[in-house]
Amino acid sequence: MSVYPSPVLHHRLLLDSARRGDEVAFRRLIEPHRAKLHAHCRRRLGSVHDADDALQETLLRAWRGLAGFDGRSPLRPWLYQIATNVCRDALKRRASAVIPVAIAPGDDDEPADRATVLSPAARYEQRETVELAVTAALQHLAPGQRAALVLSDVLGFSAREAADVLETTPTSVYSATQRARKVVDERLPARADQPAPGNPCLKIRVDRYMRAIDQADVPAIVTMLSEDAGVAA
Repeated sequence: MSVYPSPVLHHRLLLDSARRGDEVAFRRLIEPHRAKLHAHCRRRLGSVHDADDALQETLLRAWRGLAGFDGRSPLRPWLYQIATNVCRDALKRRASAVIPVAIAPGDDDEPADRATVLSPAARYEQRETVELAVTAALQHLAPGQRAALVLSDVLGFSAREAADVLETTPTSVYSATQRARKVVDERLPARADQPAPGNPCLKIRVDRYMRAIDQADVPAIVTMLSEDAGVAA
């Protein structure tokens, strides 16, 4: 008869010890999942450095929330849910940092954090430019190009991350984004020359996008892109 506990009992003992504040037990509990959690974060964020930070935040949240984990369900899905939430928060912060400067044509060489030092008047002008670009995108871009442009230039997604959302390849996303930028550059009028959208439906769509952009509401933007693709399909 073995004197060693079964894997299930060993897991339970580690969990109970970790709940009592045993950091060594917590590390042993987490270690089998660490590499896959890091890969999960890297796929969602498109950056090894960002994934490193997200993994540390995931483990910190798991440590703090361990008392709320009932132990009756597997540990792995619980950890992945925490990691997904951490990545979602990171993407929202990223969107807040790049909006509204990223989509503006001709700003490719400007630092993304420039928006943090803009005056109120400059911020208003930038927002106006973004609104014109969104209007042009809705009027002149196919759904795939529009989605690639918004995900890449507004939300700051990597090509791989945008490809995951669009169920395509990073190469296709890059190509679609380049074509979309060219069309928007050609179609974007000067602010003084831009009339208000005469189509009420178009104005409603533009307003929805702008509210989501202003609030850095990434899920809402992704949902609208999916809806646009569905209508066009």
